[in-house]
Amino acid sequence: MSKNNFTIDKSKPVLVTGATGYVAGVLIKELLEEGVTVHATVRDTSKKDRVQYLQNVADKSPGRIQFFSADLLTNGSFAESMKGCTIVFHTASPFVLSVSDAQRDLVDPAVEGTENVLLEANKTPSVKRIVLTSSVAAIHCDASDAGKTANGILTEEHWNRKSTLEYGPYALSKTLAEQKAWLIAGSQTQWTMVTINPSMIMGPGLKYHASSESYKLFISIAGGELATGAPAYAIGIVDVRDVAHAHVVAAFNEEAKGRHILNGTNSSIYEIGAALRPKYAEYPLPARMVPFFILYLFGPFIGVSRTSAWNNIGVKMSLDNSKSKRELGIEYKSLEETLGDMMEQLIAEDVIKKK
Repeated sequence: MSKNNFTIDKSKPVLVTGATGYVAGVLIKELLEEGVTVHATVRDTSKKDRVQYLQNVADKSPGRIQFFSADLLTNGSFAESMKGCTIVFHTASPFVLSVSDAQRDLVDPAVEGTENVLLEANKTPSVKRIVLTSSVAAIHCDASDAGKTANGILTEEHWNRKSTLEYGPYALSKTLAEQKAWLIAGSQTQWTMVTINPSMIMGPGLKYHASSESYKLFISIAGGELATGAPAYAIGIVDVRDVAHAHVVAAFNEEAKGRHILNGTNSSIYEIGAALRPKYAEYPLPARMVPFFILYLFGPFIGVSRTSAWNNIGVKMSLDNSKSKRELGIEYKSLEETLGDMMEQLIAEDVIKKK
């Protein structure tokens, strides 16, 4: 949670794009519990079963929720939902690691969607603040990039300049989308913008998101796919609840400015399994660390390029979260709490089973 004192304005609605997303659900829950009215965009409001879990939270909270249809690639589709809102949380953006057409499936929705939302904000006089969900993928491509910085650590000053459509297309999409957002933000004076740049998000969502890459990775580690061994592939990990709260602070604390790395722990895929093992020994967690040379040789056959292996396996992830602590007052949940709570959610959903 946050140590900072800030006042949440409950008198005017806020907009959350991509309302059925992993981060968006936890964010909406916090806003509703604070008594805020949330305008939530989804692709199709007629499919009420897909948003019922959000409505259920609203029914038990002092806040209210209204659903609106909107599409990232359709100009003007956010006009109705944005009307009267002072704050826009733009969380909607594709997070998919395997696509057939990176330009069509990742870059275009991320960049054009961000442009459509922000240009609509320019036409909506009530909007005063935008909080953009970016990623540390817009800061670096590989863990080894930290070694090329002056102090050996990645900060908000750094930008990912290495990803391409062929190598790290998701990271490219986040980089280009955030750059587009800052370009638009700098061209007007009506609203201010803050970005949240989380590392790999884990922890319990408002529901189990089967299509989420975060859940897919966790299940591969704890569900048996990597039972024979996991690589020391470097990643940063942050709790979804810390990410959601950072959005709220960034929105309502006027002193928050610029980019903010959200990272609870500099870790690795192998260390996730190791952190779970003491409490969940009866589950098919990784038995050992896969040696680097094995993955380097055979990685291309399972979708891990040798370049990616070289730049991330056995390399220390080094993300600086000091700005988020200092300016947003975030007190990060421990790795054990984040992973344990996610594990309990998936056990309860009968997604992860004992050996």
